[in-house]
Amino acid sequence: MNLEKIEDEALHLPKDERAKLVQRLVLSLESPSDEELRADWLIEARRRADELDSGLVQAISGDEVMRKARALIK
Repeated sequence: MNLEKIEDEALHLPKDERAKLVQRLVLSLESPSDEELRADWLIEARRRADELDSGLVQAISGDEVMRKARALIK
């Protein structure tokens, strides 16, 4: 299927479906690549490790995090 055919079919969709299609297409352009996501997470992990190493933040055990999370959803 070529672009012209896709465009023609898309223009014949109901207005709400065209709006959904436009939103999905725009989001697909704005989404970071897997490589960009990995790089961002690596930067965040290093930042958090530096905060822990410097004493700027204190680590919380997984059990404590879960206890607090459960208390929030009650």
